[in-house]
Amino acid sequence: MGEVSDQVPLLFSKEDEFDYLNKTPLWVSSTKLILKVVMWMIFIAWATFIFLLPTKFINQLQEKFIKATQGTIFGTAGSTFLIFSFPIFMIAFLAIIRLVLSGEDEPQVKKNAKGPKFSLWTFPVLVDGPFGVVTAAEMIGVILFSVYIVWAVIMYSIQNVDLLSLFHVHSMQGKSAVLLELTGLRFGFIGLICLAFLFLPVARGSVLLRAIDIPFEHVTRYHVWLGHLTMALFTLHGLFFVIGWAMRGRLVEELIDWKNVGVANLPGVISLAAGLLMWVTSLPGLRRKNFELFFYTHQLYVVFVVFFALHVGDFIFMIAGAGIFLFMLDRFLRFFQSRKTVDILSATCFPCGTVELVISKPANLHYNALGWIFLQIRELSWLQWHPFSVSSSPLDGKHHVAILIKVLGDWTEKLKRNILDLSVEQSEKEPLLQHKRKITASVEGPYGHESPYHLTYENLILVAGGIGISPFLAILSDIFHHINDSKPCLPRNILIVWAIKNSDELPLLDTVDIEAICPLFSDKLNLEIQTFVTRESQPSLEEGKIPKAMHTSISPGFKGCRMSSLVGTGNVVWSGLYVIVSTIGLVITVAFLDIYYINPFNVNYWWYKGLLLIGCMAASVLIFGGLVIALWHLWDKRTSSKEEAEDATKKVDMLQQNEQKNFGEARFVNNIRYGQRPDFQEIFGSHAKSWGSVDIGVIVCGPPTLQSSVAKECRRQNFQRRGHQAIFHFNSHSFDL
Repeated sequence: MGEVSDQVPLLFSKEDEFDYLNKTPLWVSSTKLILKVVMWMIFIAWATFIFLLPTKFINQLQEKFIKATQGTIFGTAGSTFLIFSFPIFMIAFLAIIRLVLSGEDEPQVKKNAKGPKFSLWTFPVLVDGPFGVVTAAEMIGVILFSVYIVWAVIMYSIQNVDLLSLFHVHSMQGKSAVLLELTGLRFGFIGLICLAFLFLPVARGSVLLRAIDIPFEHVTRYHVWLGHLTMALFTLHGLFFVIGWAMRGRLVEELIDWKNVGVANLPGVISLAAGLLMWVTSLPGLRRKNFELFFYTHQLYVVFVVFFALHVGDFIFMIAGAGIFLFMLDRFLRFFQSRKTVDILSATCFPCGTVELVISKPANLHYNALGWIFLQIRELSWLQWHPFSVSSSPLDGKHHVAILIKVLGDWTEKLKRNILDLSVEQSEKEPLLQHKRKITASVEGPYGHESPYHLTYENLILVAGGIGISPFLAILSDIFHHINDSKPCLPRNILIVWAIKNSDELPLLDTVDIEAICPLFSDKLNLEIQTFVTRESQPSLEEGKIPKAMHTSISPGFKGCRMSSLVGTGNVVWSGLYVIVSTIGLVITVAFLDIYYINPFNVNYWWYKGLLLIGCMAASVLIFGGLVIALWHLWDKRTSSKEEAEDATKKVDMLQQNEQKNFGEARFVNNIRYGQRPDFQEIFGSHAKSWGSVDIGVIVCGPPTLQSSVAKECRRQNFQRRGHQAIFHFNSHSFDL
C-alpha cells in the first residue's frame, strides 16, 4: 500500500494527496479513485472526438448518429445533446458523488519521504507576456487548444475547396463569394466549440471546478482567454459572410433575413453586436479605466445567448448547452444567496486607510483559509459587488468571517466615511439609543480552494504587496489553530515577505493574535517576517509607538441575519441535488415539449425551437431547481434554529474579544527595512540553502508586477537547481475579476 499511495497522487491533482493520507475506509478511497479515472476517461474521449471532428471519418460518423436519432422523441437536437453536452453532465454527476464521499473531514497530511518533486501546476513557464504568469500545466492546455484551432482551420479549408466543386457557380466572383461563406461557416463552428468551454470557468460554485480543486478566481483568466478567442472567431464568421453577401449583391437581404427553416441571420447580427460590446469593454486598458462600464456591459451576455439560440436553433445550440445551463444554475443559486441581508458584527478603521469588517455567518457554512467573498453594501450601492479575500481562518470561530478592505476608490471611500460617521454618532448617543442605525450587507460566497493546500508544504514563503497580506493573515491563523489543536499541519518554516508603501500599514499584522491562539507556537513553528517599507527611508515614529486603530461596533443587536448557506461551494449534498434534479428536469421539460407540442404540430422553425430550448432551460432552473432550493432553505432553517441561542452568546463573546484587541502590541519579531524593495534572488537563495532539499511552497498575493517578479525567481531557482536543492512551487492568490 505504501508504494501505491506514493505514486497515485503524481498521476492526478494535488488534491488527491489528501485522499490517500486520510483515515477513511478503503472502499471510500477506492471508489473515489475509480470515479476520478472514469471522469478523466469521459473527458479524454469527449475531447478526442472534438479534436478529430474535422476529419472526414469522424464527421461522417457524427452525421450517421444524428440521422439515426432523427425519428426519436428528441430528434436531431437530442443526438447533439448526447454527443456534446451529455459528457459534461456525466462528469458533473460523478464529481458530485466524489465530493460527497470526500465529506468535510479534516485532511490528513504527511511529509513526502522521497524528497522534493516538480509539479506541472506550480512550475511557472511564461512570466512576462499577455497571458500573465502561466504554469507548465496551463501551457500544455494553451498549446493543445492552439493546435486544435490551427488543425481545424487547415482541415476545414481543405474540405471547403472540395465542397466548392459541388456548387454550380461559374464566375470567379461567385466562387470567391461561396468560398468566403463556407470559410465563415467553419469559423462559426470552431467558435461554437470555444463557446462550449466559455461559461464553465465563470460558474463560481461549479462542481466541475471543485472536482479539480481550481478556485473560480484562478480560472477567470481562462474565461478571458476563451472570450477573446471566441469573439475573434465569431467576428471572422460574421465578416466573411458579410463580404460574401456583398459580392453576391445580397448584403441587405441577408442581414435582415429571418428564415422560418434554417439559420436566422438577423438574430445572429444582434448576438454578435452584443458580444462585440462585451469584448471591447473587457479589453484591459478600457476595463481598468472604467470598470463599471465593463461590468454593466457584460450583462449583455443574456442578449448574446438568447439571440444566439434564435440564430442557430436548438440543434446547434446543444453543442454549447451544457456550459450555459450549468452557468444558469450557478447564477440562479447566487441570486438567492445574495438576497439576504447580513449582520456586520463590527468594523475597525486603520490609519493606513484599511477597514476590517466582521460578518456574521452560519455555523454550517464551511470554507478554507484562502477563501474570498463578494460583498454588496446597500447603503453605498444596490448594484455594485466587490470581491474581498477572507482574512480570518475558519477555525477562528464558526460564526463569523473577517475581511480587510483597502480604501482605493469611491465605493471604499464611502464605506470608510460611513463607518467613521456611525462611530461618532454612537459615541454621542445614549447607550439605549446608539444601535438604531447600522450598515447592511449582502454576501455571495465564500468561494475558494476545495482543499487547504497551504497545509501540505513543510516550508512556506508568503509574498504580499500591501493589502495582499489579507489572505496570509488567514493562513497564519489557520496554521496556529492546527498546531494548537494538534490537527494535521505540515508547515514548520514560514517566511513572510511583505512590501508596503508606508509604515502606517504595519498594524494590519496585529489582527492575528498569535499569543492568544497558540502561546507555544515557537516550539513547533519557525516564523520569520520581513517587511519592506518602500516609501520611507527611516522610521517616522518613535520606537514602540504604533498608530492606533479606530474601532466601532455597528450591529451588536444580533438579529440573526447571517450569511445564507445556499451556496454552490457549501453543502455538497444539497448543491449536488440541485444540479442533478435541475438537469433531469431539463430533460423532462424538453421531452414534454417535444411530445405534446413540437412533434404533433410539426414545428420546424429553427429560431423558434431555439427560443423554446432557452425557455425549457429557464423553466427547469426555476421549477426543479427552485424546488430543491426551497427544500434546502427549509432544511437549513430547521438545523440552524437549534443553534441560535448558542450562536448569539458566541457572537457577543467574539465581539467583546475583538473590542479588547490591542492593535499596538507586537506579537512576533518583524524585521522592518525602510527605503528598500525585496531582493527575491537573495531571499529565495538564502532560504533554499538553509532549508535544504525540500519542497518550498510560494504563495503570492499582490499586483501583477509582484506576481511576475516572484514567478520569475521561482523559475530561475528551479532551472538552476543542482542535485539535492529545494524546489519552489509557485501559487498565486488574486482575483482580478
